[in-house]
Amino acid sequence: MASPKLSLTPSESAVFREAFRSHPAGVAVVTAAGPEGPVGLTASSVASVSVDPPALAFSVSGGRSAAQLVEAETVVVHLMDADRLDLVRTFATPGTPRFTADMDWETLPTGEPWLRQAPWALRCRIEHRVPVGSSVLLTAIVLDIRMHDDVGEPLVYHDRAFHSLGGHSLLP
Repeated sequence: MASPKLSLTPSESAVFREAFRSHPAGVAVVTAAGPEGPVGLTASSVASVSVDPPALAFSVSGGRSAAQLVEAETVVVHLMDADRLDLVRTFATPGTPRFTADMDWETLPTGEPWLRQAPWALRCRIEHRVPVGSSVLLTAIVLDIRMHDDVGEPLVYHDRAFHSLGGHSLLP
Protein backbone atom coordinates (compact mmCIF):
# COMPACT_ATOMS: atom_id res chain seq x y z
CA MET A 1 0.00 0.00 0.00
CA ALA A 2 1.33 3.45 -0.93
CA SER A 3 2.19 5.96 1.79
CA PRO A 4 -0.26 8.86 2.14
CA LYS A 5 0.81 12.11 0.55
CA LEU A 6 1.67 14.63 3.28
CA SER A 7 1.49 17.91 1.36
CA LEU A 8 -0.33 19.30 -1.63
CA THR A 9 1.11 21.14 -4.59
CA PRO A 10 -0.11 24.74 -5.04
CA SER A 11 -2.52 23.50 -7.70
CA GLU A 12 -3.88 20.76 -5.40
CA SER A 13 -4.24 23.29 -2.58
CA ALA A 14 -6.37 25.45 -4.86
CA VAL A 15 -8.57 22.45 -5.68
CA PHE A 16 -8.89 21.67 -1.95
CA ARG A 17 -10.00 25.25 -1.22
CA GLU A 18 -12.45 25.07 -4.13
CA ALA A 19 -13.94 21.84 -2.76
CA PHE A 20 -14.65 23.47 0.61
CA ARG A 21 -16.04 26.62 -1.01
CA SER A 22 -18.79 24.38 -2.38
CA HIS A 23 -19.45 22.86 1.07
CA PRO A 24 -21.76 25.10 3.18
CA ALA A 25 -20.96 25.52 6.86
CA GLY A 26 -22.77 27.01 9.84
CA VAL A 27 -21.46 30.28 11.24
CA ALA A 28 -20.36 31.02 14.80
CA VAL A 29 -18.58 33.78 16.67
CA VAL A 30 -16.08 32.49 19.23
CA THR A 31 -15.10 34.81 22.09
CA ALA A 32 -12.69 34.63 25.01
CA ALA A 33 -11.13 36.80 27.68
CA GLY A 34 -7.66 37.72 26.47
CA PRO A 35 -4.81 39.21 28.51
CA GLU A 36 -5.58 42.67 27.06
CA GLY A 37 -9.38 42.35 27.05
CA PRO A 38 -12.03 40.42 25.16
CA VAL A 39 -11.21 38.81 21.79
CA GLY A 40 -13.36 37.13 19.19
CA LEU A 41 -13.56 35.90 15.63
CA THR A 42 -16.04 34.41 13.19
CA ALA A 43 -15.67 30.66 12.62
CA SER A 44 -17.30 28.36 10.09
CA SER A 45 -15.44 25.29 11.32
CA VAL A 46 -17.52 24.56 14.45
CA ALA A 47 -18.77 20.98 14.67
CA SER A 48 -20.61 18.94 17.27
CA VAL A 49 -18.38 16.09 18.45
CA SER A 50 -20.27 14.40 21.29
CA VAL A 51 -23.58 14.64 23.13
CA ASP A 52 -22.41 12.85 26.28
CA PRO A 53 -20.45 14.74 27.35
CA PRO A 54 -21.52 17.69 25.18
CA ALA A 55 -18.43 18.57 23.17
CA LEU A 56 -17.53 20.51 20.05
CA ALA A 57 -14.50 21.30 17.93
CA PHE A 58 -13.36 24.23 15.80
CA SER A 59 -10.18 25.39 14.15
CA VAL A 60 -8.44 28.75 14.11
CA SER A 61 -5.50 30.14 12.16
CA GLY A 62 -3.47 33.33 12.08
CA GLY A 63 -4.11 36.65 13.76
CA ARG A 64 -3.93 38.00 17.30
CA SER A 65 -7.50 36.95 18.18
CA ALA A 66 -6.85 33.38 17.05
CA ALA A 67 -3.64 33.18 19.08
CA GLN A 68 -5.44 34.39 22.21
CA LEU A 69 -8.32 31.93 21.67
CA VAL A 70 -5.81 29.08 21.46
CA GLU A 71 -4.33 30.15 24.81
CA ALA A 72 -7.69 30.64 26.57
CA GLU A 73 -8.92 28.08 29.10
CA THR A 74 -12.57 28.83 28.28
CA VAL A 75 -14.46 30.31 25.32
CA VAL A 76 -18.04 31.10 24.36
CA VAL A 77 -19.16 29.70 21.00
CA HIS A 78 -22.08 31.79 19.72
CA LEU A 79 -24.11 29.96 17.05
CA MET A 80 -25.37 32.74 14.81
CA ASP A 81 -28.43 33.27 12.61
CA ALA A 82 -29.14 35.48 9.59
CA ASP A 83 -30.68 38.20 11.78
CA ARG A 84 -27.27 38.81 13.37
CA LEU A 85 -25.30 39.09 10.11
CA ASP A 86 -23.91 42.55 10.97
CA LEU A 87 -22.45 41.14 14.18
CA VAL A 88 -20.97 38.17 12.28
CA ARG A 89 -19.36 40.50 9.73
CA THR A 90 -17.88 42.63 12.51
CA PHE A 91 -16.03 39.62 13.91
CA ALA A 92 -15.08 38.39 10.41
CA THR A 93 -13.40 41.64 9.35
CA PRO A 94 -9.84 42.21 10.63
CA GLY A 95 -9.32 45.58 12.29
CA THR A 96 -13.02 46.25 12.88
CA PRO A 97 -13.73 47.53 16.41
CA ARG A 98 -15.24 44.77 18.54
CA PHE A 99 -16.87 44.72 21.97
CA THR A 100 -18.03 48.32 21.63
CA ALA A 101 -20.66 49.81 23.96
CA ASP A 102 -23.40 49.53 21.30
CA MET A 103 -22.71 45.84 20.60
CA ASP A 104 -24.93 44.48 23.44
CA TRP A 105 -22.41 42.26 25.17
CA GLU A 106 -21.37 41.63 28.75
CA THR A 107 -18.67 39.85 30.68
CA LEU A 108 -20.01 36.67 32.27
CA PRO A 109 -19.27 36.09 35.98
CA THR A 110 -16.78 33.45 34.78
CA GLY A 111 -14.88 36.10 32.74
CA GLU A 112 -15.80 35.35 29.12
CA PRO A 113 -17.45 37.91 26.82
CA TRP A 114 -21.06 36.98 25.92
CA LEU A 115 -22.85 38.46 22.90
CA ARG A 116 -26.40 38.79 24.29
CA GLN A 117 -28.06 38.81 20.86
CA ALA A 118 -26.62 35.44 19.80
CA PRO A 119 -29.35 32.82 19.33
CA TRP A 120 -27.23 30.22 21.14
CA ALA A 121 -24.19 30.71 23.36
CA LEU A 122 -22.21 27.67 24.50
CA ARG A 123 -19.66 28.35 27.23
CA CYS A 124 -16.89 25.79 26.85
CA ARG A 125 -13.68 24.59 28.49
CA ILE A 126 -10.89 23.91 26.00
CA GLU A 127 -9.77 20.28 26.33
CA HIS A 128 -7.28 19.77 23.49
CA ARG A 129 -5.19 21.95 21.19
CA VAL A 130 -3.92 20.07 18.15
CA PRO A 131 -1.63 21.84 15.64
CA VAL A 132 -2.64 20.89 12.09
CA GLY A 133 -0.66 22.59 9.34
CA SER A 134 -1.10 26.35 9.71
CA SER A 135 -4.16 25.94 11.98
CA VAL A 136 -4.93 24.71 15.48
CA LEU A 137 -7.85 22.35 16.08
CA LEU A 138 -9.50 22.98 19.45
CA THR A 139 -11.83 20.54 21.18
CA ALA A 140 -14.01 21.78 24.00
CA ILE A 141 -16.47 20.50 26.60
CA VAL A 142 -19.69 22.52 26.85
CA LEU A 143 -20.22 23.82 30.40
CA ASP A 144 -23.29 26.02 29.95
CA ILE A 145 -25.80 26.85 27.20
CA ARG A 146 -27.78 30.09 26.82
CA MET A 147 -30.61 30.48 24.32
CA HIS A 148 -32.02 33.77 23.07
CA ASP A 149 -35.82 33.93 22.89
CA ASP A 150 -35.66 35.18 19.29
CA VAL A 151 -33.96 32.69 16.94
CA GLY A 152 -33.99 33.60 13.24
CA GLU A 153 -33.25 31.77 10.00
CA PRO A 154 -30.07 29.65 9.99
CA LEU A 155 -26.93 31.32 8.62
CA VAL A 156 -24.40 29.44 6.49
CA TYR A 157 -21.17 30.36 4.73
CA HIS A 158 -20.90 29.05 1.17
CA ASP A 159 -18.67 30.03 -1.76
CA ARG A 160 -17.16 33.01 0.13
CA ALA A 161 -20.58 34.50 1.00
CA PHE A 162 -23.17 34.34 3.76
CA HIS A 163 -26.57 32.78 3.00
CA SER A 164 -29.71 32.26 5.03
CA LEU A 165 -31.68 29.02 5.04
CA GLY A 166 -35.42 28.91 5.49
CA GLY A 167 -38.59 27.19 4.35
CA HIS A 168 -37.75 28.09 0.74
CA SER A 169 -34.67 25.87 0.93
CA LEU A 170 -36.46 22.76 2.22
CA LEU A 171 -36.20 19.83 -0.18
CA PRO A 172 -38.98 17.24 -0.53
